Amino acid sequence: MKIKLFVITFLSTIVLHSQSIQKQEDSDMIKAIHEHALTYGKSYDWLTHITKNIGARLTGSPELDEMVSYTKHEMEKLGLDSVWLEPVMAPKWTRGEKEEAYILSKNNKIEVDILALGGSIATPNTGIQAEVIEVNSLEEIAKLGKEKVSGKIVFFNRPMNPNLINTFNAYGEAADQRFAGPRVAAEYGAVGALVRSMTLRQDDVIHTGSTGYGDLLPEQYIPAATISTNTANRLSALLKEEEKVSFFFKQNCEIHDAVLTYNVIGEIRGKTHPNEILLVGGHLDSWDVGEGAHDDGAGIVQSMEVMEIFKSLNYTPNRTIRAVLFANEENGLMGGRTYAENVKKNSEYHLFAIESDSGGYVPRGFSFDAEVPEKTIEKLRSWLPLFAIYNLHVFDLNGYGADISPLKDGNKTLLGSLYPDSQRYFDIHHSEEDTLDKVNPRELQLGSAAMASLLYMIDKYGL
Repeated sequence: MKIKLFVITFLSTIVLHSQSIQKQEDSDMIKAIHEHALTYGKSYDWLTHITKNIGARLTGSPELDEMVSYTKHEMEKLGLDSVWLEPVMAPKWTRGEKEEAYILSKNNKIEVDILALGGSIATPNTGIQAEVIEVNSLEEIAKLGKEKVSGKIVFFNRPMNPNLINTFNAYGEAADQRFAGPRVAAEYGAVGALVRSMTLRQDDVIHTGSTGYGDLLPEQYIPAATISTNTANRLSALLKEEEKVSFFFKQNCEIHDAVLTYNVIGEIRGKTHPNEILLVGGHLDSWDVGEGAHDDGAGIVQSMEVMEIFKSLNYTPNRTIRAVLFANEENGLMGGRTYAENVKKNSEYHLFAIESDSGGYVPRGFSFDAEVPEKTIEKLRSWLPLFAIYNLHVFDLNGYGADISPLKDGNKTLLGSLYPDSQRYFDIHHSEEDTLDKVNPRELQLGSAAMASLLYMIDKYGL
């Protein structure tokens, strides 16, 4: 009995010692990742070039073509095992000349600024003028019915909920009126649509974004634009004060035929499980206002920096680590859809995919698919002590990035997102305020290091 107890104790000591060594190795590697990113990181230099030398880069623009060439060239310079372009057919939309708009109340003509929503049609050359009707939901249009909506400009004025700490949840609750509102308004005979900007701030900044017409016939499409929160509040107040308020707007946007663009892909081949892919990515395109610094220049350069970190530290992964810089997230998601189609066609297996598309603010942790198996999230959370010293505390089930969403295939692939502090993100999202000066270099680098650290742990231990 004493011999048996000694053997058990001896084996337990060996196991604990081995675990202690592994823990120290992991701690040292994660420290090295962070030190490299913060000392030698290239992400801010890359982002400076993207924002200042390329600028806004909507799908189909020369700027997006330049973005594809630049990021491919920079990834080639990293010495990855492979870098290539993946062709993508994607929608093209252009804004045209600056929009014009004004409010017509009983006593005043009030000029206001607007932005056409991406995907909207133009107004007639002479513009549109009609009475405004205010709603707070898509369901409210149905309740009003065609009799009250027909011939009107429908004004969607539901604010983002300020009580939600996760501002992406607030955005998700409000964004249906931007994407689907114009379609529903058209179904009930409206001649135009206005949408309150998707932001928690009360200011004069206008936030654009995508809208869609679903299965409506082209002759049913109506022009749609967005206005600032201050303009929305003013218009709403006038509608309460006066029996009738009209709105005039003129916009010159155009929907074009689909165009050829590309996903940019680079990878480091795994040594023991090369057919298991770990993906990190962001999206190349941005809206045509601002510089696309946070959305999603930050995600692009962070994904590239993950690869640079592993190469610089001479880390040879067990599994294949792949950076995918997606095309056309903003107005079609065709980069993500095309990539997923080719993954299926080529019978590739992705163990894990993470996207950075929530801004380059200070990282708080990670968000994962809510349907992740309990044993998987328990394993991920067991690594929290290694991450907590870098202020990475969040390992929650709050969803994942849009570009990687087409990869969802039951629970075969774990999907996630970098989770930065989101309180300032919607101040600048889809607006002219999304510029380089809003990005802190250190916060950007910490995001790169956070994703590289998580990929290292999954590469080493699997899921």
